[in-house]
Amino acid sequence: MTESSFSSLRVAGFVAGPALFVLVLLTVSDQWISPGANKVLALAVWMICWWVLEAVPSPVTALIPLVGFPFLGVMKISAAAAPYANPIIFLFMGGFMIALALEKHRLHERIALNLIRITGTSGNGIIFGFMLATGLISMWISNTATAMMMLPIAISVIKLLKPDPQAEMNRQERNFALSLMLMVGYAATLGGLATIIGTPPNVVFAGLLDQFYQQKLDFGKWMLVGVPVMVLTLIATYVVLTQILYPNQLKKIDGSEEMIAKRLGELGRMRNVEKWVLAIFCTTSLLWIFQQPLNLAIGKDVLNDTNIGMTGGLLMFVVPADWRKGVMILDWSDTTKLAWGILLLFGGGLCLAQAMENTGIIQEIGKWIAAQSALNAWLILILIVAGVILSEFMSNVALVQIFVPVVFGIASGLGVNPILLAMPVTLSASIGFMFPIATPPNAIVFASGHIKMAEMLRAGVLLDLICILIIWLASITLVPWVYAA
Repeated sequence: MTESSFSSLRVAGFVAGPALFVLVLLTVSDQWISPGANKVLALAVWMICWWVLEAVPSPVTALIPLVGFPFLGVMKISAAAAPYANPIIFLFMGGFMIALALEKHRLHERIALNLIRITGTSGNGIIFGFMLATGLISMWISNTATAMMMLPIAISVIKLLKPDPQAEMNRQERNFALSLMLMVGYAATLGGLATIIGTPPNVVFAGLLDQFYQQKLDFGKWMLVGVPVMVLTLIATYVVLTQILYPNQLKKIDGSEEMIAKRLGELGRMRNVEKWVLAIFCTTSLLWIFQQPLNLAIGKDVLNDTNIGMTGGLLMFVVPADWRKGVMILDWSDTTKLAWGILLLFGGGLCLAQAMENTGIIQEIGKWIAAQSALNAWLILILIVAGVILSEFMSNVALVQIFVPVVFGIASGLGVNPILLAMPVTLSASIGFMFPIATPPNAIVFASGHIKMAEMLRAGVLLDLICILIIWLASITLVPWVYAA
């Protein structure tokens, strides 16, 4: 899509959003379902239009309910503002702060380089190392930041093949470069599936579940599903890229060991500040995973995901990086890099979902779909998962905010546990491998110049289908087992 056509689309969306809002208000009765439901629907259509067409930045769209619902008489300002302070938002804020510390002190780079060094210097060994490092780091920090960090390291390895930029690569070298770039982008996305804080759609789902059902998603339980799904999808990606589509058969990349050793040498010995960051990161992660046994041992629910995450984040601001100078691990100025817009985006989605539930829209959608279909729950599930391939063309966060409340309505209509339907939808919302626009990591690696559109499309189609199958199988086996109670 050209820049001019994209701009035209944004302008069209900018006008279409308010126009659809007015159209719905004029055509839908104010007594539809319940008083005020037409106003909520009208505002939802406006927001969905702007989210899909990206007429304005997504966080700006997310602020519309804060102004619109009180103005329309749907909610008081106190009720409309409450979702923007949902505990799930502070969970993600704590995770962001921990990620900032990892990035600022380059601890994530040290971890990645050491993992790559362990996996060997053959073509496939290096690709496997990048897969492992990228996936593990992306479990805890932004997939975009992970891809940005790994990209220059990957480019340095590729340059070892042909130090002269004018020299042409042979087919094996070309396949290696292509597979390595795709692996960085795809593994950065797949790593986020493993934890609640790994990617924004997971956090949005956790917030919606709490808002609709007053049910908390347990960090450890999520990992019982997320980690196997991540591992299987990463292995599938590795096999598809290195064995099926783009085999390289390179026995050794000369100079790769020296290059990694040089990068580690530039980092120097592990500093005290890195040790503090690592200690806080590991402690926070362990508390997230083992909070339930610890609460049982204590005898009351002292620990939860949010206070653990925020404690880890706050410690980054109060633990000194240098005791003599009084310099902390993080300074408040570092938060200019924190994704505040994502936090607002969560709040707007939760506020919209709250209004849709309060006015009965979600329940009516679920009842209608359940009444129209004779399919059982798992067949409906696979249709939903297949439909979430829309994430190739729109924000995965917006997709979860729009569709998960609808899925909750379907679950209510069918009388099934909402997690059984909504968790697979959330996981598959992060699956988008065909186009550069699908995810930021795709765009980052595509910009390297080592990937052609047709090559990404070829790999993406196959991997999208494989990942949908893996998530569907997990949804009818692991998810019911983990969330049986």
